[in-house]
Amino acid sequence: MPSGSTTDNILVRVLKSVFFKTATGKAGRYARNTGSLLQLLRDVLSKTNALKGSGYEALREKVGVLTRLLKAYATGDYRIVPWKTLTRIIAVLIYFLSPIDFIPDILPVVGFTDDIALIVWLFNAIGTDLNDFREWETKRNTISID
Repeated sequence: MPSGSTTDNILVRVLKSVFFKTATGKAGRYARNTGSLLQLLRDVLSKTNALKGSGYEALREKVGVLTRLLKAYATGDYRIVPWKTLTRIIAVLIYFLSPIDFIPDILPVVGFTDDIALIVWLFNAIGTDLNDFREWETKRNTISID
């Protein structure tokens, strides 16, 4: 996206917002508490499953990768994730869950613009860590099938 685009402007405002700062402040506590982290994942999956329409497929897929990574982390199966990446993911998911954020989710269509921009930003920011997780996941699934 070109610099100065509406999405870029929304993203900058979201990252500087009190809503995202609050989510970031909570992220470390969630990362250290398996029960809270697993409940967060259930809530996020419930919200994404409730989003109807093919326009949300990409969002559901991206959130699915994030929740699988966090579940593997919470269960101790996958711990090769930097703390910064872990807390970024959790902060974004906390923000995603909040109905009152930079652009309230109760606004039809527009309400998820900030959430989507933030998730796209996250995927770009932690791309290498996500690729490492996907490789681990693929190897693990291949081994368990054999």
